[in-house]
Amino acid sequence: MNHRRAKLFGVLTVLAAIASIGSWAGPTNAQPAVPASPIQAVTGHFPEVNDLPIRKELPDAMTMNDGTRVTTVEQWRQRREEMIQILEHYELGHAPPPPGNVTGQDVKSFTLLDGTVKYRLVHLKFGPGESLGFDIAIFTPAGDGPFPTIINPSFTGTPGVTVTNDTSASPAVTTNPPARPRISFIAPVTPEKAAEGFTNQLNRGYAIVTYRYTQCGEDNANFRSSSFYPAYPDYDWGVLLGWAWGLSRVVDYLETQPFVDTNKLIALGHSRLGKFTMVAAAFDERISLGAPAGSGGAGTGAYRFCGPGRGGKQGIEDMTLKFPYYFVPRLKEFTGQMEKLPFDAHWFIALTAPRPWISVEGTDDQYCLPDAVRQSVLAARPVYAFLGVNVERVGVNFEPHGHGLTVADWTAALDFADQQLRGLDHHRRFDPAGAPAAMKPSN
Repeated sequence: MNHRRAKLFGVLTVLAAIASIGSWAGPTNAQPAVPASPIQAVTGHFPEVNDLPIRKELPDAMTMNDGTRVTTVEQWRQRREEMIQILEHYELGHAPPPPGNVTGQDVKSFTLLDGTVKYRLVHLKFGPGESLGFDIAIFTPAGDGPFPTIINPSFTGTPGVTVTNDTSASPAVTTNPPARPRISFIAPVTPEKAAEGFTNQLNRGYAIVTYRYTQCGEDNANFRSSSFYPAYPDYDWGVLLGWAWGLSRVVDYLETQPFVDTNKLIALGHSRLGKFTMVAAAFDERISLGAPAGSGGAGTGAYRFCGPGRGGKQGIEDMTLKFPYYFVPRLKEFTGQMEKLPFDAHWFIALTAPRPWISVEGTDDQYCLPDAVRQSVLAARPVYAFLGVNVERVGVNFEPHGHGLTVADWTAALDFADQQLRGLDHHRRFDPAGAPAAMKPSN
């Protein structure tokens, strides 16, 4: 995802910033023409987990590794690089650069819902010899556009694909059935059914792009043998970053499409899909608005306010035990020494600044701790203020429900997108300071 840096500032600026950071930071993510040993090149420039200092409070996004307070935009650019490198080293791993050759081939195309919706099934191709790829389904409303466009990865099959990759081992299918809607995650989804489910978004003038997320890596410990990972054996990425990298390949394609308003690209995913849409929005600056929903552990809620003795629900201990393949093994070393964690979830929000960002949550979600979400949002807001934008560009919405993505959640996300990207005022506020009543535990 190296385009994130090129878009923010020039390559020379990046190199100068990296040179000034000091012994904490490793080299930039820029890869040689032939990827030799990027993992080894980075490892060793960061302290071991046991040697990290104790930080009881959330690590300040506005204070550089050497203790310097960020007071200029140039310093923020350097700090942003530090934060990205720390997240890659201690949590996510390192992804290959963008392949630079993403193209799409239409497989199917027709209208739905009495001609009011256009549907396309597109096969994306990219990578070495254009041998990699996956399918996406596109739904656009009536009219010529360009439309604000939502990228919405899905647990279910890509609409219009009759046979998908095997999902029988996926925790998304086998874990906690009572917590999920009673639908089949492996049955084919018809374009007609999908379009009916997206009528709210389409009627409001949004295009929708959706795809089954496991096309970008199986949701189990064997993910490295699936999808595009065998083509990039020298990278230490966990599948969470791999899924985010796959979402950015969708962005690559959408940038070439006339129906897309590229200044209004929204990434919205729920649960574990919310985790990686949060990562994608932070790392890929072409995403105009990040909207993780019900993301739970390793999502919007700060690690320091989740888990045993810190508020309950999903902490770093739970995530690295149940889903170690999401991350680099190093993250597990923070079990029992959480106060040494050199980052926290609010960094992903801060990295999204000054672009708008919202977390959509259920107050009764068994995986979400509302106060941890609130802490993350409030801790990221100073970065927005520093960059000269209204802090209400980062918000949160709580609805009274469990672990699911509801109509009310979608309405909140669309209202926020309307306000922040389209100038349509719905007279709603998404301020975490106004949500304490919604955070009281239910009886």
